Amino acid sequence: MRIFLTGASGFIGSAIVPELVRAGHRVLGLARSDASAERLVAAGVDVHRGSLTDLDGLRRGAAACDGVIHCAFSHDDFNDYAGNCEKDRGAIEALGSALVGSDRPLVIASGLARFTRGHVATDDETPDTSTGGLRTASERLAFSFASRGVRVSSLRLPPSVHGDGDHGFVPMLIEIARKTGRSGYVGEGENRWPAVHRIDAARLFVLALEKAPAGARLHAVGDEGIPTRDIADVIGRKLGLPVESVPAPHFGWLGAFFALDTPASSALTQERFGWKPEQAGLLADLEHGTYFARA
Repeated sequence: MRIFLTGASGFIGSAIVPELVRAGHRVLGLARSDASAERLVAAGVDVHRGSLTDLDGLRRGAAACDGVIHCAFSHDDFNDYAGNCEKDRGAIEALGSALVGSDRPLVIASGLARFTRGHVATDDETPDTSTGGLRTASERLAFSFASRGVRVSSLRLPPSVHGDGDHGFVPMLIEIARKTGRSGYVGEGENRWPAVHRIDAARLFVLALEKAPAGARLHAVGDEGIPTRDIADVIGRKLGLPVESVPAPHFGWLGAFFALDTPASSALTQERFGWKPEQAGLLADLEHGTYFARA
C-alpha cells in the first residue's frame, strides 16, 4: 500500500518509515519545511509539502493513498495545549473526510495521560473526560468516521516515547536538573509514568495500519508504570546531583505532567495484535543510551 504519513520526519515518524518500507509499503510523507523534505528524500520517501493547518493539502495527501498514519502533533507553543489540540482535530477531520466510504485505514496517535488517576488504564478503557477532554475529543472525532466507511484506530502513546534522538519530556527533565542543580520529583515520587521505545511504537503503528479493525484502541506501552522517583534517581546519579522532592512548579509547565500517576497496560494489544515490546525500557535507556551526551 501507499501510506500517507504525517510527522514523517519527526522522532516517531522517522522510526515508522523504515518499518513501513520493511513491510512492503510505499510512503508519502508530510513535510512543512525544506529541511524536513530533505530528510524524507534521503530516507527514500515521497514528499507532500504542507502542514497540519493546510487542510486541503491533508485531504489531497490522504485521497492519493491507500491508508493514513497521523502521528504529527503541533508543539509550536507548549503553553497553548488547547490550540494544539484544535489543530489536531482539524487535521483528523480533513484526513477522515478524504477516506469516507473507502474502508481504508486511518491510524491516529493519541495519548495516555488522560485517564482516571491511580489505576492501570486498559486498552478498551474510555478516558475520564474531566481530566483529558481535549485529546479525548480528538479520539472521539476520529472514531466517528468508523460508521462512515473508514477503518479508523487510535494508538495511544505514553508520556515518554524514548530512544536516541528523543527531545520530549525526559530530556526536558534532564535540562531542568542541569539548570537547577538538583534532580527533582513531586511529592514522594511514587506516581508512575508508562513508557515505550520509539522502535516498538513504530512497529505497532504498522500493525494497526494492517490489522486493526474500525474502532480499535491500541496501547503502545513497554513499561507499565515507572515511579518518577526512579527516573529522578537515574538523572541525579548520571549528573552527580542531589535527588530531592520539589513542588510541581519547579518544572514549569512540565510539572503538571511529571506529577501524573497514569500507569497503563498493553496486555490486550499484545494479545490481539501479536505485538511485544523488544527494545530497552526507559530506565535502561537512560543508563546506556545517549541521553546525557552533549554536543
